[in-house]
Amino acid sequence: MCSHFLRLLLLLLALSVSSFAQLKVCADPDNLPFSNRAQQGFENKIAQLLARNLHTTVEYTWQRMGRGFVREVLNKHRCDVLLGVPQNFPAVLTTSPYYRSSYMFVTRSDRDVHLASFDESQLKNMKIGVQVLSEEYAPPAQALGRRGLIANIVGFETRGGDTHSIVDAVARKKVDAAIVWGPSAGYFAKHYGNALQLSATPAFDPPGLPLTFAISMGVRKGDTDLLDRLNQVLHEHRSAIDKTLRSYGVPLLPLAEESARASE
Repeated sequence: MCSHFLRLLLLLLALSVSSFAQLKVCADPDNLPFSNRAQQGFENKIAQLLARNLHTTVEYTWQRMGRGFVREVLNKHRCDVLLGVPQNFPAVLTTSPYYRSSYMFVTRSDRDVHLASFDESQLKNMKIGVQVLSEEYAPPAQALGRRGLIANIVGFETRGGDTHSIVDAVARKKVDAAIVWGPSAGYFAKHYGNALQLSATPAFDPPGLPLTFAISMGVRKGDTDLLDRLNQVLHEHRSAIDKTLRSYGVPLLPLAEESARASE
């Protein structure tokens, strides 16, 4: 009787260590290539990978991130995990990054345009698409503004059903070039085959405007157990995660470079 009870206790302990009731993920309901309600985004695929390896299933809270999101949603236990947050995002505990990418110059392949810097003289004569973040422009627009190119900028939404419009505008010659966050640039450019070309922006625009970011997952402060389990899955399944990201056209940069920079 005693040995039977001990075996049962050990089994229950093993189950409590290896699994969760559910992996509660907060995700944007309409934000491809990242996530949507049909679970077609790469963050949906990565969430499923996490859940399988934590021996549970995914439960989504569909919510667009904005002001007060961590306080009103994550910290009130409506979800437990945020995918796609910058490494060291101060409002949460962040995992080791699972990818690193850059803003990308998007141009048409039939034009003799090869952009690699915000100081290219060709930019002065171009209409340049950039993404708008809430009430302000994304970092590339700030870099262009420093060079007196505000009048050249055409703003585009970064979320929802029109996210693809900035890349479409390049392909349809409505703008001459665009500067787009890497995952969106790669995913939507794939729809045009070889008609569009991508090239990475510099990692920084001096003196210190970042254009390359390492991306992590976030959990509530204090939830170190979940953090540790997520980190273990990310470490053990790095190649599968990379394969998923590449299948969506995400331009990937070595994570080692970010780690080296952080230690300098």
